[in-house]
Amino acid sequence: MLARSGVAARVHVNSKRQALNTTAEVAARVTGMKAEAILAALLEREQAGSTGVGNGVALPHAHLPGLDRLTAVFLRLEEPAPFAAVDDRPVDLIFALLAPEKDGAEHLQALAKVARLLRQKDLREQLRQAQTADAIHALLVREAQSSAA
Repeated sequence: MLARSGVAARVHVNSKRQALNTTAEVAARVTGMKAEAILAALLEREQAGSTGVGNGVALPHAHLPGLDRLTAVFLRLEEPAPFAAVDDRPVDLIFALLAPEKDGAEHLQALAKVARLLRQKDLREQLRQAQTADAIHALLVREAQSSAA
């Protein structure tokens, strides 16, 4: 679900919209879809309520027509950005999930799993300290595999 090319470290943004725009650009590279369509879906979901879940983490997600599989992207921001999170803290870790339009349960299960993973303080700190996108990808894959065991 999370390809190596779907991880971006050291991202510079100043706002929630810029963060979502960069998320859409990374997702476009992974999916081959247009970044504008991805951004529109993410912004539409944000209108229902912020996906900033607290502790510097945001979990933006959306259903996309034409997407054939559940896809994830991860961004670590250089500086935390305002995101209207539930705890009013800025966000520096963004894990976005994009699901096919007809997907239901798989998307929700993946979202719940990611939320559980990113509740772990140690993992959040390791993600913040990782120097490269490869190191971030390895951490996330390792944690996902160990939580599935």
